Formats: sequence, structure tokens, C-alpha cells
Amino acid sequence: VQLQASGGGLVQAGGSLRLSCAASGRTFSSYRMGWFRQAPGKERDFVAAIDWSGTNYADSVKGRFTVSRDNAKNTVYLQMNSLKPEDTAVYYCAISTKFLTSVRGVYDYWGQGTLVTVSS
Repeated sequence: VQLQASGGGLVQAGGSLRLSCAASGRTFSSYRMGWFRQAPGKERDFVAAIDWSGTNYADSVKGRFTVSRDNAKNTVYLQMNSLKPEDTAVYYCAISTKFLTSVRGVYDYWGQGTLVTVSS
């Protein structure tokens, strides 16, 4: 399984970005998909996740970020609104073959990351 994240860039505080993550594989609809982020010098933290039963968000992004998926395109999205400087990080998408979770270690496959920079 391969993951390709895209859509990062530089945006002013209060702005929006949409990240995309395209996955290979014929069973995309069965994947539990997660988004994580890693700021410089910090650990990789959970942002959001989605499977067929629902979604899950970190408290820090609830109400601002929305995760969605298009199974026909093998793609998961992260719509990020009302961005803040503290959202600056490399964003990673990942696949869990086990269950929907916020726990980084459960995820089996990872993309290469896309950088989001939010200026104040």
C-alpha cells in the first residue's frame, strides 16, 4: 500500500487549505484513514480519522477541520479552516488495518507528509 499526500503550502492565519491523500490498493473502502501532524521538535500527533462508521478529531481541531473520503477516487481529504500559526506542521496520512483510533502506533502504512505553514 502506498500513500501520497498533497495540498500543503503557506497560508495566512484565518485561511483555509485542503489536503489530499491518495492511496493505492483495491480495498480502499475498507481502510481506516488517519491524519497526523508533526511540528518541528515535537512528536507526531493525531489530527483526525475516518472509516465507514464515522469520524474522530483531536480536540485542538474540532470545529475547524473536517475529514472526508471519496472511495471511488481512493482519496481521503482534510479540509482545514480558520487556520492558526500553531497548526504549522508536516501533515501525514496513514492507514490502520485494525480499527479506527487516534493512537499513532496502530497505523500500518504512512505517506511522506506535506508541509503546512500558517503565518501570523
